[in-house]
Amino acid sequence: MKTKIHPQWYPDAQVVCSCGNMFTVGSTKPSIRVEVCHKCHPFYTGEMKYVDTLGRVERFQKRQKTAEKQKEVVDLKKKKKQERQEEIRHPKTLREMLMGS
Repeated sequence: MKTKIHPQWYPDAQVVCSCGNMFTVGSTKPSIRVEVCHKCHPFYTGEMKYVDTLGRVERFQKRQKTAEKQKEVVDLKKKKKQERQEEIRHPKTLREMLMGS
């Protein structure tokens, strides 16, 4: 093994949660701040709540709304294209062909 390439190991690193819970772990950092721990996470507490500190849920919902709008536009374009295709496929009468319309 090479020497002096490994980070320093802190066996008693302090972890501090935003709920106030503190515990120690081994880490390469002397102190760690977290937003959710085992005392306040919905999976462990049984509460039904979103843990969204970065706005991910709102961002996802915004993308879903945008996708719905895009789907409507795409469907409208497909419908117009299909109508044009049907118009082209139908044989014209002799009079329409001679008149040029």
